Amino acid sequence: MTDQIDRACGALMGAFIGDALGLGCHWYYDIGELRREFGPWITDYTTPRPGRYHEGLRAGELSQAGIITRMLLDSVATHRAYDEADFTRRLDEDLFPKLDGTPRQGPGGYTSQSIRETWALRVQQKRPWGQVGGNADTTEAVERALVLAVLHAAAPRKMAEAVWSNTVLTQTDETVVAMTVAFCAVLSQLVMGERLDGSISGKLMGLVKSGELPFHSVTVGQLQPPGAGAREASRVGRFASPDALITPGYVAQAAVDPGIRIEPAWKASIVYGMPCAIYHVVPAAYYLAARFPDDFESAVLHAINGGGQNQSRAILTGALVGAQVGLSGIPKRFLDGLVDGPELLALCRRMAEHPARS
Repeated sequence: MTDQIDRACGALMGAFIGDALGLGCHWYYDIGELRREFGPWITDYTTPRPGRYHEGLRAGELSQAGIITRMLLDSVATHRAYDEADFTRRLDEDLFPKLDGTPRQGPGGYTSQSIRETWALRVQQKRPWGQVGGNADTTEAVERALVLAVLHAAAPRKMAEAVWSNTVLTQTDETVVAMTVAFCAVLSQLVMGERLDGSISGKLMGLVKSGELPFHSVTVGQLQPPGAGAREASRVGRFASPDALITPGYVAQAAVDPGIRIEPAWKASIVYGMPCAIYHVVPAAYYLAARFPDDFESAVLHAINGGGQNQSRAILTGALVGAQVGLSGIPKRFLDGLVDGPELLALCRRMAEHPARS
């Protein structure tokens, strides 16, 4: 297995592990209650308590977020490319008939806001794909689109186009779309061997300048003002601002700055916010992945022990750290405890090892 394939598989399996780790302890906003239910430190997969989200599922199973990610991964592995018509067909045939528009129903034990909204427009109102996206500010799109970040890690422009297209199937808010594409751009860089440190944003802005990423830009160098009359610095992109690309560099700097400490690291959930919105979840994932770039276990366990929307935080953290340590750097117990782990790993390898990916 080459280093790049190892990192690609690490990113994908890291996301699935993060999803399953959050299943039992999902959405506890009272940290005291979380500790009373699961002890002082959650170390492994847990079973949801009666009356809680995902009730009835077993420890190590995927939530609906993981199930949808698996659907996209299976589609990509089968077609050796992103085939949007095939992916939406799978949603129409394999997921939507099992939903009824309510949160606590459907595969995985819970259906998130953007999927409920899309289901209502698609199934109840019979609208075509392309007209069913809603304004949910949550992370459902990035949780599945990370598959496309891995698929097109070597081709930033193609990655951005695929992620944008997949995101607006269910979420159309411009800020959400920009942050989703930016996260996937970071993940692609990590799969290609870069590190999540203070230099990552400069590398991403270089891709903006070269036209590979569709973000707006007016500055030069290290965010310096352009010269009078300069045109080469100005670039009008699909997104109004490049700030979603600049954020990860600052967060990564904060994670290693001895003058800025969040102790223990799970309290990043309090600093960046426990709610479900993408602008809370993504910065916390960047922080944990930059603080523990070589320690998958610490990163994902601090993600889930922080409460709130810890499942999404763990999915995104798992992908970022998994891409840095590779599949070979993920503790075996997390792979062994994951329900359908061998099948998921086989899917990851099918996609990662296909020559078309690079």
